[in-house]
This record gives sequence, C-alpha cells and structure tokens, in this order.
Amino acid sequence: MTGPHPSLPRSRGRVREGVCRKRRLIIELDGGQNAESLEGRHRDCALRALGYRVIRSWNTDVIENLDGVLQNLLSELDK
Repeated sequence: MTGPHPSLPRSRGRVREGVCRKRRLIIELDGGQNAESLEGRHRDCALRALGYRVIRSWNTDVIENLDGVLQNLLSELDK
C-alpha cells in the first residue's frame, strides 16, 4: 500500500488516502460526500476506466469502528 499516485485523477486538489497498485485498489476515508457528488461519480468512472476499484469509509466509522473498516479493507484486498 502506498500513498497517492500522481497519475490518478484528483478532485479539487484532493488525493486518495491510499493506493494498492498491485490490487488496483484505492481507499478514501471520508466516504459519502465524495461518492454522492457528481464530481465524485465522474472521478470514480475515470478511476474504473484505469482499472481501479474505489472503497470508501466514513470518517465516523474509522473513529468508532476501526476493526470493521480494517476487516472490509482486508476483504477487498482478497478479491
């Protein structure tokens, strides 16, 4: 797992929280507001076109349910 890659699309200067290039997986840790916005949907489409999957977790889930967030991440990495 590495930090953001310069070739991945950004949203108003925003970068991904984590990227696993080997598994083509992108992690975002704010979740809903990006997934629900038109800009977020366009960005996800561009990332899918590059062969990436995007998973998101709400900030509150990271704070209140870190084990669940990590379990979800491990599950996604196994795909």
